[in-house]
Amino acid sequence: ASFLAALTSASFYQCKDEIQRLSAEVQSLKNPQSLSPSPRLEELREENARLKYRLNILKRSLEEERTHCTKSMMNINQRLQEIFGEAIRASCPDLDNPPLAVTPNQQPKFGDYQCNSAMAMAQVRLLLHEVIRLTGGENKVQCLCPLSHRVSVSLLSSGFINIHLKRMFVSKLLTNLLINGVQPPPLASRKKVVVDFSSPNIAKEMHVGHLRSTIIGDSMCRLFEFLGYDVLRLNHVGDWGTQFGMLIAHLQDKFPDYLTVSPPIGDLQAFYKESKKRFDEEEDFKRRAYQCVVRLQSKEPDFIKAWNLICDVSRKEFQKVYDCLDIQIIERGESYYQDMMTEAVKEFEERGLVQQDEGRKIVFAPGQPIPLTVVKSDGGYTYDTSDLAALRQRLFEEKADVIIYVTDSGQGTHFQVVFAAAQMIGWYDPQVTRVEHAGFGVVLGEDKKKFKTRSGDTVRLMDLLEEGLKRSMDKLKDKERDKVLTPEELIKAQRAVAFGCIKYADLSHNRINDYVFSFDKMLDDRGNTAAYLLYAFTRIRSIARLANIDEATLRKAAETTEVLLDHEKEWKLGKCILRFPEILQKILDDLLLHTLCDYLYELATTFTEFYDNCYCVEKDRQTGEVVKVNMWRMLLCEATAAIMAKGFDILGLKPVQRM
Repeated sequence: ASFLAALTSASFYQCKDEIQRLSAEVQSLKNPQSLSPSPRLEELREENARLKYRLNILKRSLEEERTHCTKSMMNINQRLQEIFGEAIRASCPDLDNPPLAVTPNQQPKFGDYQCNSAMAMAQVRLLLHEVIRLTGGENKVQCLCPLSHRVSVSLLSSGFINIHLKRMFVSKLLTNLLINGVQPPPLASRKKVVVDFSSPNIAKEMHVGHLRSTIIGDSMCRLFEFLGYDVLRLNHVGDWGTQFGMLIAHLQDKFPDYLTVSPPIGDLQAFYKESKKRFDEEEDFKRRAYQCVVRLQSKEPDFIKAWNLICDVSRKEFQKVYDCLDIQIIERGESYYQDMMTEAVKEFEERGLVQQDEGRKIVFAPGQPIPLTVVKSDGGYTYDTSDLAALRQRLFEEKADVIIYVTDSGQGTHFQVVFAAAQMIGWYDPQVTRVEHAGFGVVLGEDKKKFKTRSGDTVRLMDLLEEGLKRSMDKLKDKERDKVLTPEELIKAQRAVAFGCIKYADLSHNRINDYVFSFDKMLDDRGNTAAYLLYAFTRIRSIARLANIDEATLRKAAETTEVLLDHEKEWKLGKCILRFPEILQKILDDLLLHTLCDYLYELATTFTEFYDNCYCVEKDRQTGEVVKVNMWRMLLCEATAAIMAKGFDILGLKPVQRM
């Protein structure tokens, strides 16, 4: 025991001596004058100080020039991340991939943004000092934009770094928005984006299952287009395969003169069911159907014409849906990739990646649970082959930087294997090219079961849209809008509400989840619905009109009137407006569009708080005449409406001037 005690005591004194030695060394480093002087070292220090001074001047000049020249909205969060990222790298040069977390502050009393990186790092105070040094002031971040636009920074003992935006900074950004409009942040490079969405099958009507892919895919395209990307919208329709054999055989029997007289196929769905019934029940018809497939694949002119006739009937039906929903899309079906499938399979074979399996040709990708069947035992191609050929064409011919497939989540495993096979053969590097499946859940009825008609059939999409039109008109008449709107205005309002509500009900839910389709909920003008937002937008737009303020007056005011943010509700609204670029960046990263819906609802409710507490127009209580216009508040109304309009455009909603 005495031996252990002595040993412990010795260890204690050794540690104490080591601590004292290290403390003295730290103190000497803090006091450069105590070190042995070196003329060469002093020269280098002076030169380093001069270079740092010149570098800081150059950085600030570039920052001021960038801010003055840009007409784009600033992504404040992203700009803060750049500053804190530079500070972290400077203060912790030895850390690989140091944590960087700048987020909006959930508690406004602690600031507008918060950097939590310091909590995960030992050099908390050094980080703060580096931020202050980079931004050139005592607890002030000055390189967010010109030196007159500042935010204050404070460090809590817990390690949080809080950032408070300055009112003048926010005011100037709002003025920039009002003068230049809602402009996206500049792109480093204009990338090519391919979005594969909608994708119905020829000879079958579009049903409610196609609704989500069409709406979500269109909104993604609108987002990429607004941000400045080169977007190719593709409709990968099912326009090839064995089913066309039975359709052509049935066409020959029912309309034998189809080559000279266009067949009056009124109901293609019924036509399809008739041919399928014959295929299942008549052996001779089935044999002829298979022969028709072979002759179609051989591209015999008469059979190509029959195929085109059937496709054209479907296209006309699809276009009715696309016209209602204002969808722009280029058809490029499975038939487009027929010759390319042979080349894709050949490439896999030449690389030794194809295996034989009971007559089939299959490809196993690393880490995937199932193989791809690239050639069937009868020599035909499959969906796997078609999707591989399509991906290859989009990568090498379209030279896409981003490829997004918008289909139901049930196809997730299929695309996972296709992407893995493409990476295995070296078609793309996921670190360079973004290829992603944006899956979505199914549409449920109000009984929480798969959405069906009362008879159990799949709901036709056109029937759904027509029901939406009927219900939206009933809603407008209940609100007696038919008594104040012209017939033309009423029809515009009907379509805006009907189709806007159907789109918004889908987009406002996380696409990954299933969602319940309910006309009653989506047409409700309370809560986070398109009906509420469209009415709110119309009210905001009417404020200037009712005060007899025209657009020219507002434009002039934007250039000459400072946007004051003294009232807490003005301040809250101004900051909310400027978060728009951050919201778009988040959606760009995760492709979850409900974030934009949540933001627009927050903006609308924040505006209501502002409008209830801050008089924009003051009227005489007796006569109702306008006696005073608070123009800076009118400008806040205008900025809110501008952001809402652009948000609606991305979501595919069409607001009208009067509702």
